[in-house]
Order: sequence, then C-alpha cells, then structure tokens
Amino acid sequence: MQCDELWSFVDNKGNKQWVWLALDADTREIVGVYIGARDEGAARNLWQSLPPVYRQCAVAYTDVWAAYGTVLPSKCHRAVGKETGKTSYVERFNNTLRQRVSRLVRKTLSFSKSLENHIGAIWYFIHYYNASLLV
Repeated sequence: MQCDELWSFVDNKGNKQWVWLALDADTREIVGVYIGARDEGAARNLWQSLPPVYRQCAVAYTDVWAAYGTVLPSKCHRAVGKETGKTSYVERFNNTLRQRVSRLVRKTLSFSKSLENHIGAIWYFIHYYNASLLV
C-alpha cells in the first residue's frame, strides 16, 4: 500500500485542504481517502478510513512526513524517499487526479466554493476510477 497527500483549497488559497490517499499497489485501487488539514489528526483519519484488512496486514509506504510516523504502527510503516519508487503509483494517481478534477488543477478558474462540493467532486472521481479498474 502507498500513501501520500496533495494540496488543494476551498474558496481561497488560504483555506488549504489536503487530500490524503492510500492506494493498493497491487490492484491500483484507492482504498483510503481523507480530506482535511495536514497534521497528525488527518493522518489518523486516513488510517481509520482504511478497511480493517489493510490496517491489520498491509505495509504502508509513505514519504518522510512526520505525521505518518506518529500514527501508523511501526510494523506496518516504511518511510521512503521518492528515489526508491515505492510511492510511484500514488504519486502518479495524484497527477491523474489533478488532471481529471478541474478543482485541483493549479492556476485555474475552477475552484470549490464549499468544502462539501470539494469533497463530493473528489469522491465522485475516486469512485469512477475504482469502478473502471474492475472492467
């Protein structure tokens, strides 16, 4: 499993919202999502969003952001650099998400004016993406 976060905003760039993602490296399915701050509580919410089987068995590869190290159990967590390639699938998905969800494109006139719409647009694409993997 690979975990990462990407920056977004709602209404103005001062209202930062981070999209936390967990991706199954074998199936490429998004198995966990949380949208909120970039802190330890958000990392905990991402961990709680995972199905129980992932929390019990999976090894999570993340970047070296400190919040992961404090929340994820040490037996399940590997902090790695980008040069290892262990987070390449989730980094690629971040790029796909930015390209396909106009609210996440940088330097755009499309942005969310409410957090509910922001979360809804992201979830809509993630459900579409996961469903397309089954075909």
